[in-house]
Amino acid sequence: MTAMNSRVERMRTWVQQHPWQTATLLFILLGLWFGFKGFDLYMQNKNERDIVTARDAGAAAVAARSNTLINRMMQAQKNVEPVTVLTDQALIVQAFKQEFKSAEVVAVYAPGLAMAYDDIARFGAGRLALLEAATNDQQVAVRIIQADGGHRLGLAKAVGAEPDIRLVYVQLPMSTMTGVFDVTQQKQSYLGLRQGQTDVLSHGDVTLASTAEINAVPIAETPWRVVASAPLAKKGLFSTGGIAELAFSGFFLLLSIGCWFAPGYLQRRNGLKTIVAENDGTDMTLEQLQQAGVIAAQAPPVPEFNIKESVQSKVLLDRSIFRAYDIRGIIGVNLDAGIACKVGEAVGSILVEKGLRGIIVGFDGRLSSPAMADGLCEGLASTGIEVINIGQVPTPLVYFAANTGEFTSGISVTGSHNPPDYNGLKIVIDGHTLSGDAIMDIFNRIIDKKIIRADNPGQVRQKDIIPEYINRIAKDVHIAQPLKVVVDCGNGVPGAVAPQVLRAIGAEVEELYCEVDGNFPNHHPDPSDPENLLDLIDMVKHSGADIGLAFDGDGDRLGVVTRSGEVIFADRLLMLFAEDVLSRNPGAAIIYDVKCTGALQGHILRNGGSPLMWKTGHSLIKAKMKETHAELAGEMSGHFFFSERWFGFDDGIYAAARLLEILAAAPEGIQAKFEELPKLVSTPELKAEVTEGEQHVFITRFVEQARFEGARISLIDGVRADWPDGWGLVRASNTTPVLVLRFEANDDATLVRIQEAFRLQLLALKPDMVLPF
Repeated sequence: MTAMNSRVERMRTWVQQHPWQTATLLFILLGLWFGFKGFDLYMQNKNERDIVTARDAGAAAVAARSNTLINRMMQAQKNVEPVTVLTDQALIVQAFKQEFKSAEVVAVYAPGLAMAYDDIARFGAGRLALLEAATNDQQVAVRIIQADGGHRLGLAKAVGAEPDIRLVYVQLPMSTMTGVFDVTQQKQSYLGLRQGQTDVLSHGDVTLASTAEINAVPIAETPWRVVASAPLAKKGLFSTGGIAELAFSGFFLLLSIGCWFAPGYLQRRNGLKTIVAENDGTDMTLEQLQQAGVIAAQAPPVPEFNIKESVQSKVLLDRSIFRAYDIRGIIGVNLDAGIACKVGEAVGSILVEKGLRGIIVGFDGRLSSPAMADGLCEGLASTGIEVINIGQVPTPLVYFAANTGEFTSGISVTGSHNPPDYNGLKIVIDGHTLSGDAIMDIFNRIIDKKIIRADNPGQVRQKDIIPEYINRIAKDVHIAQPLKVVVDCGNGVPGAVAPQVLRAIGAEVEELYCEVDGNFPNHHPDPSDPENLLDLIDMVKHSGADIGLAFDGDGDRLGVVTRSGEVIFADRLLMLFAEDVLSRNPGAAIIYDVKCTGALQGHILRNGGSPLMWKTGHSLIKAKMKETHAELAGEMSGHFFFSERWFGFDDGIYAAARLLEILAAAPEGIQAKFEELPKLVSTPELKAEVTEGEQHVFITRFVEQARFEGARISLIDGVRADWPDGWGLVRASNTTPVLVLRFEANDDATLVRIQEAFRLQLLALKPDMVLPF
C-alpha cells in the first residue's frame, strides 16, 4: 500500500510540475480514441454507401432494359399501323412476334375484355389488370404478373384508332430481366426489384428485404422500384457515419501539438530562456516562478466535451406495418414508440398542410400503449399542432371525441384483438378514416422526409371524455324494461367504460374480466372466436342473466351469447339492427362484408332496405358508408356502424346499447326474437395460419388458379364462391398473418361438400397448409 501511495504521489508531483506535458498526453489519448472510433464507424457505414451505389447501378440497368422493351413495343405498333390491322389479327400477332422472338404468348383482345371478365380466375387477374392499364393509357403498360405457375413479364399496348382499337398482350419469360443485378455487392446486403409489395427479382441476403423499402428508387414508366438494404450501422456523432469522430480526432491531436510547443512559445514571448534571481544569481524555483506570474500555478484546464451518439431507432421502419386500414406491428420487432413518433410527425405535417389545428389521441390497455402514445404525441406536437390526450379509452371514444369536439381528427393507439405483443394505430383525419393509399402516404412521407418542423411545438393537454360519452348514449338509448347482462371485456380497455354505459341506460350489469390488464390473463379479447366466449356462456347460464355481451380489446367489436349458450353471430345481429333501422328509414342502404350470411341480402330486401356487400375492414366500410349514405353497416367480425342516431363509426359499446334497446322491447322475449331470424348451417370465422405477408401472395395465386364449378364467384375481397345451396370464402387478413375462411349451407351435408371443394383448391396450392376444418 505504501509503495502504491508513493507511486501515486510521484505521479501527482510530475503532473503538477509538467502541466503542459500532461495536457499534451491527454489530448493525444483523446485524439487516438476518436480516431479509432471514427475509422470503425466509417467502415461500418461503407457497406450502406456501397449498397446505394449498387442500387443506382441496378436501377439504371432495369430502366435501360424496360426502355428497350417499351421501344420494341412501339416499333411493333409502327409496323402494324400502316396495315389494315384490325381486320386481320394474325398480322398483328406476326408483327409483335417479329419484335419479340422469345415471347411465350402474343395475343390480341377487343376492348371491353368481356371474355376475360367472364372467367377472371382462368384468364388471370394480372393479365386483365395489365390490359385495363393499356386501355386507359396510350403508353405501353408493363408489369410482372402471375401466369403459368410463376412470374412472367407482361407488356400491353392499344393499337389502332377509335372505334377500331385492339389490345395487344405480349408475355415474356422472367429471363428477359436476367443480368440487371449483376453488380459488385457486399455479401451482407440486399437488392430487389419490387412491384407492389412483392420482390420479383432479388439478389443478396433476403432477410434484409423487409427494410429495403427505405432505399427504394422508382423506375420511370413502370410500376417497379429497385429496393436496397444493408445491416444498420451506427451513425455516431451528428449522424455523420464517423466523419465527426475523425474531425474531433484531428482537433485533439492539433491541441496536443499546441500544448507540446506552448511552454517554449511562452518563454520566447516573454523574452525568457533562463531566469536568474537578481540578488544572488541563482535559478528561481518553480514556486518563485509561479509567484512571479511567469508561469501558471496550475495546469490549464482540459476542455470538457459532452459527447453523445445520435439516438438510434430500436427497430427499423418496416413497410409491412402500413396495412390496408391501419398501422399494425409487433412491439420490439417492427414497432415501438420511436416509430409512433415518426408517424406522429407525418400525420401532424398532413394536418398542418390541410389547415387543421389539432388532433385527439387515446390509447388502449396494452402494456406498450402508454409509451406508444407518448411518442405519438411528441411527434404530433413537433409539427406545431395541438394534441388533446384523452388517455386510456376504448377506440370508439377517440372517434366520438373527433365527432363532437373541437378537432375532427383522431388517432387510437391500439392492437385491437391481436396478441399482447402487437400494437398499432387507427387514424382519422378530418372525419375520414385512413386506408389503402392514404396509409401508405404516411410511410412515403416518412421515407421522403416530408416533415414539417415547428419553431414552437404544439400544446399537449389532457381531457376526460368518458362522462360525456356515457351521457350522450344514455340520452339516446332507452330500454323498455331492465335486463340482466353479463359483460366480458377480456381484460381489455372496454372494461373501464362499457359496464358504466350499460348501467346508465338501465341494465343490471354483472362484470366478467373487466379489470384492464394488457397481459390478457384470462382469454384473448376477440369475441369472433367462440373459444373466447366459453367463460361468458358459463356465467350467463349460472347467473340467470338475460344475455351475455363480449367486447374485443379496444371496444369497437361486439359478441353476443344467449341464456341457452348459443353464440349469435354478428351477421344475424345485423339482421336485427337492419329491421330496427329500416322501420324508421325505409329504402336505406345497409352494408355488410363478404363474410356475412347469404340470408342477409334477402332479409334486408324483405324489410324494405337496399343491401350492399363490400370488403372487410373498418375503414373500408366507413368510406363506403360515406359514399352511399348508408344508415347502417356491419361485419362478421362484430364491427357495427350506425349513422342513424349516431356518427357512423364502429362502436361495439354503442351497438350493445342499441341491441339491449331492441331486445327489451321485444314482446315475445329475447330467445324468440333471435329464433325469428333466418338461420343456416354455418361456421364461425376460421383461420389458417401462414407466415407474415404470405396471406396476400397466396390469395393472389388462389384468385388466378382456383376453380369452383357451378358457383358464382365474387372477388370483392378474396374469393367467395356462391352456389344455390351455400357458399364458401377465403380471404387474406389485413391485421394478422392468417387466411380467413367461412362456410355456410342449407344443411350439414352441403356444408361438408363446399368445405371439401375449398380444401382441394387450397391444398393444391399449399399442400402443407393446416386447415381448421
